[in-house]
Amino acid sequence: MLGMNEPQVWTLIGVFAAGMCGTITLVVTMFVRIMKTEFTSVRNEFASVRNEFASVRREMALGFEAVRTEFRAVHGRIDAIARDVNAIYRHLFGIDRS
Repeated sequence: MLGMNEPQVWTLIGVFAAGMCGTITLVVTMFVRIMKTEFTSVRNEFASVRNEFASVRREMALGFEAVRTEFRAVHGRIDAIARDVNAIYRHLFGIDRS
């Protein structure tokens, strides 16, 4: 039986420790590289979503401006109709002849 003071035992312990340290280093390095890549892809996705929101915001602003323009035009026509109806009302009831 080999004792703990034999050189072969310490050589095997050293080789095993070096192999474990190398394996842990390799796994950690690969993990860090994968995480960097994934974080970059997530950042790119967020940038894409941000661009989509900006596009939707621009489209909504243009749509609301078109609605405002149309509302102003309709409001002007309603004012003209109200003025005409008011004139007809005054004429029918003789309010404008007094």
